[in-house]
Amino acid sequence: MKVAVYGTQKYDVDSLRGALSANTKIEFTFIEALLDPLTVLLAEGHDAICIFVNDICNEEVLKHLKVLGVKFVALRCAGYNNVDLEAASKLGIKVARVPSYSPESVAEFTVGMIMTVVRKYHKAYNRVREGNFLLDGLLGFNLSGKTVGLIGTGKIGLLTGRILAKGFNSIVIAYDPYPSPVAEEYGIHYVQTLDELCERSDIVSLHCPLTEKTNYIINDDTLAKMKPGVVLINTSRGGLIDTYALIRALKAGHVAAVGMDVYERESAYFFSDSSAKVIHDDVFARLLSFYNVFMTGHQAFLTQEALKNIAETTISNLLSLESTGISENLAEPGR
Repeated sequence: MKVAVYGTQKYDVDSLRGALSANTKIEFTFIEALLDPLTVLLAEGHDAICIFVNDICNEEVLKHLKVLGVKFVALRCAGYNNVDLEAASKLGIKVARVPSYSPESVAEFTVGMIMTVVRKYHKAYNRVREGNFLLDGLLGFNLSGKTVGLIGTGKIGLLTGRILAKGFNSIVIAYDPYPSPVAEEYGIHYVQTLDELCERSDIVSLHCPLTEKTNYIINDDTLAKMKPGVVLINTSRGGLIDTYALIRALKAGHVAAVGMDVYERESAYFFSDSSAKVIHDDVFARLLSFYNVFMTGHQAFLTQEALKNIAETTISNLLSLESTGISENLAEPGR
């Protein structure tokens, strides 16, 4: 089975090769470029493709894949908002994902990001490196007793809430149209509406998938309902936040700090070295210019455990699809 792996990083090569057993009949072709209408031709001669969060797998790309004889799309992630599942179904192309690789990796990173923007570790580090030991401008606040609002309580949201409630003694509330039956055990209490969560939270953390309903769930209206001085954290998907609205709230001083591991148009810059390039995305550049915005390059998932689980599940998905045409991790329209 020949598989074209798009958007390849060194850790993808190491983890996927490391997960292959001696008798596993899969041959990977590692491609640095992202999948899009121009690079889809590189999949010629392959049975399947393997993609990540910023690859474009829309109807146009899927039609090309069909012509090239590609039968399967294996996602190295849980989200599948970048794949047109309706088109894939019509074309007979099966799509599988990794629904749970290591939710602890993202949950722990989220809490670390909260601590960073609240206690300003990143600013202190740079100061001390320059010999500046002043504490002015480094004032933070305790997480104990503060209200943290989680939007979305899947596995990552639940674990994030548990760490904050059980470890930091935070008051953790959540909004999710599909409440988890174990949330109370994790110290998480649901509110009835998103408005209530916004109004009560000192910190708002996003943990929902990107869908038509959640696209720009953080916008001018929801930001206006948040407390003055709110802290906003996003380790889920960039499209959950209307960046223009966020910039307006930052300029007005309504949002005290932002921690983001994702950005709605990140594919042009993330997972590559752009240090010698000009950032042509003026909105992104403006966002980075704020002293109280802390951004990382979509690394919340990046742990040894997560990469091992992703690689093993991806290979299992591919083998199942080839042998039976199905997988327990199929991503299907309406599922």
